[in-house]
Order: sequence, then C-alpha cells, then structure tokens
Amino acid sequence: MKLWTRAAAAALLMTVAVPATAAECIAPANPGGGWDFTCRQIGRIMTELGLVPNMVQVTNLAGAGGGVAYTQVVSKRSDDPEVFVAASSSTTTRLAQNAFAGATADQVRWVGSIGGDPGVIVVAQDSPYQNLTDLVEAVKADPSSVAFAGGSAVGGFDHLKVLRMLDASGFEDLRQVKYIGLDGGADAITQTVGGFAQAMTGDLSEITGFIKSGDVRPIAVLSEERVEGFEDVPTAKEQGIDTVSMNWRGIYVPKDISDERYQEWVDMLKQVGESEEWQQVMTENGLEPFSVYGDDFQTFVQEDIAETQEISREIGLIQ
Repeated sequence: MKLWTRAAAAALLMTVAVPATAAECIAPANPGGGWDFTCRQIGRIMTELGLVPNMVQVTNLAGAGGGVAYTQVVSKRSDDPEVFVAASSSTTTRLAQNAFAGATADQVRWVGSIGGDPGVIVVAQDSPYQNLTDLVEAVKADPSSVAFAGGSAVGGFDHLKVLRMLDASGFEDLRQVKYIGLDGGADAITQTVGGFAQAMTGDLSEITGFIKSGDVRPIAVLSEERVEGFEDVPTAKEQGIDTVSMNWRGIYVPKDISDERYQEWVDMLKQVGESEEWQQVMTENGLEPFSVYGDDFQTFVQEDIAETQEISREIGLIQ
C-alpha cells in the first residue's frame, strides 16, 4: 500500500510539473506588419481572458506573401490543434490569384474575423506630395517617377489597393504602375522613409505607430468615412477618388483538427472580439467592427475569393 501511495504521489507530481501545451500563432510576415499585429493582439487578449493556459507563442514565418506559412500548415501541421494563423484580405487575395502554388481555401478551416482594417496611403514626412491629388497627378504625368511600397507581394492586397485607387482616378494603363512588394508593413515603411519608394500602401493598424512617431505622413484613408482617432486624415473619396479598401483581420486553423477543437477556436476568437480589451485595440489602431465567425466566415471567405478573382481578371492580373 505504501509503495502504491508513493507511486501515485510521484505520478501526480509529474503531472503537475509538465506545463500545458502552449498555443502558437503564426504571423506569415516579418515583425511589425498587420499579421504580426493580429497574432500579438489576439494572443495577448486570449492570455488575459484566461482562454489559454499559457502565453500564446508568436512565430514570424515570412515568405511568398503568406504562402510559406500556408504551405507549412497544410503540409506539415494539418492536424495540430494548438496552432492558428493570422489571416486577412491579403490571404484570400493570394488564394484567389493561385499565388500559393496551387493551394486552395478548403485546405484549412477559417475561424473568423474580428475587425476591419481601413487601407491608408502614406508618404515620408518630407515628401513633396501634400495630398492624394498631388500623388495621383505625379503618377499620371510620369508613372516611372512614383513607386509604391506595400507589405504584400506583387498582385497582393496592398498592390490591389493602389491599382483600384488609380483606376478610380481615371489612370488607364495600370501595368505601368510601379509597386515594390515586401514581407510586411514595417519593411514597406522603411523603403518609403529611405526614399526608395515615394508612397506606401498598407492598413491603418500596421502603421499607426509610424504615423504617431512622425516617420510618415498619411495623405488618404481608403474608407467610406474618416476613421475615429484619425479624424485629420481625409478619405480618398473626399479628394475626388471613389475607392474603398477594407482589410478584414482574422485567423485560420489546420483542416484536420477535430470539429470540437475547431469550435473551441471559434468560441475563443468570439470572446476576444467581444472583449473590452479588443474594443480598446480597435479604437487605438483605427480598426472598424467586422465580426464574422465559424460557418458564416467560411462562406464569406469563398465569396471574397470569387469577387477578388473577378477584379483581378478585370485589371489583367489573372486570366
């Protein structure tokens, strides 16, 4: 009896000593961009709300506009119940354009979106372009004189923002537009501040810090109305260009996890989205409400991809 008691006690101590598996969020870009922001904010709030037993580990896995992370999850971690991946309109744009080497949206499970990130166009603080009209007129006069930097690959969502904006302005030869695709918004900011690009196109949340620090100057927000907290930044519409680009922010998980685990991810993300902590994050970073979860979100993703394919064909990015 004593031997059994000692063995049971030892087993109990071993159980207590082994830490619970930590959840991991993969940000498919370098630190400082929108996907990195999504992982760190959602992970932090999950921890603060007690939804996960340990701090969420954030892994930056840049490459191919999100394709490296997507391929790794599909091919090597398809049944990992503890990993989730930051996603956005950039993700579905690349899938729509078959940019992930044949990968399709049904190879993962889409959990939900908890916010919409308005697009923004910024220039270096000392840029001669004082507003969006100045920038567009420079492109029309000499397309080779203006390069746009963005945190998505060529053909990605940041690129599409520029093309949609210039198309709405009446500029017709969109293939002349110069775009530098980089692995994250922070890299695109560096190119712009350094003078390698004349403007940067990104999402408000990923470059809020750079705006507040004075590194860059916003000249247009690509939303229907001015954004709370950034009331001094005019919309493109106010400046005569009828264009809106909203980047949803959410997550996906591996396809082969159990239905129960998938529903747990949906429930956790919904709790994050409804929390006071997330409401504060949205206000501080210019995000707007955009909450879609579970099956509704999976339907939304399919519709989003179909719409993006249509737009991409119209501007010649895909056949």
